[in-house]
Amino acid sequence: MQYVAEERKGNVTTVTEFILLGLPNHQELEVPLFFIYLVFYIVTVMGNILIILITMDPALHTPMYFFLRVLSFLEIGYISVTVPRMLVNFLSKDRTISYTGCAAQMFFLLFLGISECFLLASMAYDRYAAICHPLRYHLIMNKRVCLALTVVSWFGGNVLSLIQTIWVFTLPFCGSNQINYFFCDIPPLIKLACTDTSLYELQLFTITMLCNFTPFCLILVSYVVIISTILKMASAEGRQKAFSTCSSHLIVVTLYYGSSCLIYLRPKSMTSLESNKVLALVYTTFTPILNPVIYSLRNKEVKGALWRLFGVPITKMAIGAFLHKSLLPNPPSLFSCAD
Repeated sequence: MQYVAEERKGNVTTVTEFILLGLPNHQELEVPLFFIYLVFYIVTVMGNILIILITMDPALHTPMYFFLRVLSFLEIGYISVTVPRMLVNFLSKDRTISYTGCAAQMFFLLFLGISECFLLASMAYDRYAAICHPLRYHLIMNKRVCLALTVVSWFGGNVLSLIQTIWVFTLPFCGSNQINYFFCDIPPLIKLACTDTSLYELQLFTITMLCNFTPFCLILVSYVVIISTILKMASAEGRQKAFSTCSSHLIVVTLYYGSSCLIYLRPKSMTSLESNKVLALVYTTFTPILNPVIYSLRNKEVKGALWRLFGVPITKMAIGAFLHKSLLPNPPSLFSCAD
């Protein structure tokens, strides 16, 4: 692999492009991983596109499904920023990425990830309003509020990711240009900087706390209040379904926030790039593929919209629902606690 740099001021060199190493010590795994992640990518994109189409059903024009549609759009972009490039690198000997291309990949990765963090908090607030203030729900979560929460999520993601990207790419890269990673991300890039990065690590810690810990705390507080409200429900079956679906939501949120915090909050001296690679694959690949299942495919309203989308007659829907209810345990909906 070619090292590309420009000579400046004597023997000092400046990196003009990077090399994404991927799995330099396990090249025999690259072809199997190509097919595995190709399937993951196709399933994730098609699943989230299907969710977008389903939630455009007139019966699902509610704040909950509006946020779900926005989330699916973010997931498509999030996985598309990294996985296609990974697939090419798995089969290609030329794994170089330009300086500008690396910066762009990092910006969009951070932008979509941070926006999703804020959007998940908005979704938790929507559930809080639906369960704890049902009589005023339509006043609290009107169209203007939903749009405002989405715009704030996107604006916050844009500003904070721009700050992070500028900070990283103003560091001097005057040594190796080989990134021991699958894509351009903050931890592997700052390891290539030929300067003290302790101040930047402090700034990274601060912004990560703002982007991850603050929304996560808001989600936890929302669910504490939600669970306390659920406990006051008279129906035991309703409480069981609500607890089941809310716990599934919290598992996905914990997986997403936990993996990103482990990558960005650990000190540089305690960070292992090999472990970060595994965590990065989790939050960039596995979480997007789980979201359609966890958030919607087990939801009765979404199932009905799915049948209508493909033009299945109502009689067939009724028969299918009857057989499913009679022969199989009824899977709880994530948002059944709001119904």
